[in-house]
Amino acid sequence: MFNHLQAMPADPILGLLSQFRDDPRPVKVDLGVGVYKDPQGNTPILACVKTAERLRTATETTKVYIGPAGSEKFNRLICHLAFGADHSVIEQNRVRSVSTPGGTGSLKVAADFIKRCNPDATMWVSDPTWANHVSLFKSAGLKVENYPYYDQQNNQLKFEEMLAALRQLGGNDVVLLHACCHNPTGQDLTEAQWDQVVAVAVERGFTPLIDMAYQGFGDSLERDAYGVRKMAAAVDAMLLCASCSKNFGLYRERIGACAVITQDSAKADIALSVMLHAIRANYSMPPAHGAALVETILSSEELSQQWLEELAVMRNRINGNRAMLVDRIKAAGVTRDFSFIAQQKGMFSFLGISPEQVERLKRDYGIYMVGSSRMSVAGITEDNVDYLAQSIAAIL
Repeated sequence: MFNHLQAMPADPILGLLSQFRDDPRPVKVDLGVGVYKDPQGNTPILACVKTAERLRTATETTKVYIGPAGSEKFNRLICHLAFGADHSVIEQNRVRSVSTPGGTGSLKVAADFIKRCNPDATMWVSDPTWANHVSLFKSAGLKVENYPYYDQQNNQLKFEEMLAALRQLGGNDVVLLHACCHNPTGQDLTEAQWDQVVAVAVERGFTPLIDMAYQGFGDSLERDAYGVRKMAAAVDAMLLCASCSKNFGLYRERIGACAVITQDSAKADIALSVMLHAIRANYSMPPAHGAALVETILSSEELSQQWLEELAVMRNRINGNRAMLVDRIKAAGVTRDFSFIAQQKGMFSFLGISPEQVERLKRDYGIYMVGSSRMSVAGITEDNVDYLAQSIAAIL
């Protein structure tokens, strides 16, 4: 049964992490893994999460299954966070949500659901997109195509090309859009551009699937959800995949959500039944702990306020890192314009150098990033930014 198997290639990001750990040099910089890091290079547990964990431990009375849909309270609160508590889709009872094992689990649920809705559907993803998007959709048996998104030569959005591609789509197409903090480019749609994409979605009748893994990491909870809320108010059918890994720091708790919007409440109930059937054939029941922590925080005025403050610290640090790196590169004598890094949002940016230059940074300076030059800006600190900037200057 197994003798004919051939080893699969290692995940490039996880492989990079192993290389970094094995590098004996005392001075090295990890810009590969996409997790938030504080100025000391640690990924701490939020104080509000610690409090919620204590409350959870004190009040939990059972470890019995919570059902395929997960926590009803979590599902409601996460929809309020994403759409806004007074959004029309909530007031009209047109949205149904399920708890999932992280944002990746949410995307897999969405993919399986789409396959059951329309086996001939084509998934359209941005070029580039998070690498795992393609694997997830293909594993569900969906056809995957790309639409133009980012010009890596000029470090800018290919918006007109993107719109032109979307105008060719129709009812058999599902379009994956990043709500904010686009992974891997950091280049987001402006509100005016979102308005145009929404208008095309209404005109052409394709189904939007919005991936919101970083709400609160870009500008604010509200502004980062602009595209989600605008789209939800305009279309009859839509999917949303959300993650609590980044904004709540619950990476290993694996908690996310998948929400479906339909034309009316009756159709929403039917859609939920199909989604639950897909879940039952996948992981059956979601984990409960992470959802309990999130709902505890969002149900408490005090903990919610603490969370907002901690989220602002993470967001401001990442945005500050972007500006700091641009300034230090310029101070290192580089005349090339890297200002686009400071204008982008979220954890990632393309540095815009060649694979050969990326390899030189790793080989000669112990600076690790993906071969495409995608870097996690959360890995930048006051202690390493000058070394990073000078190393970049040296390889240009």
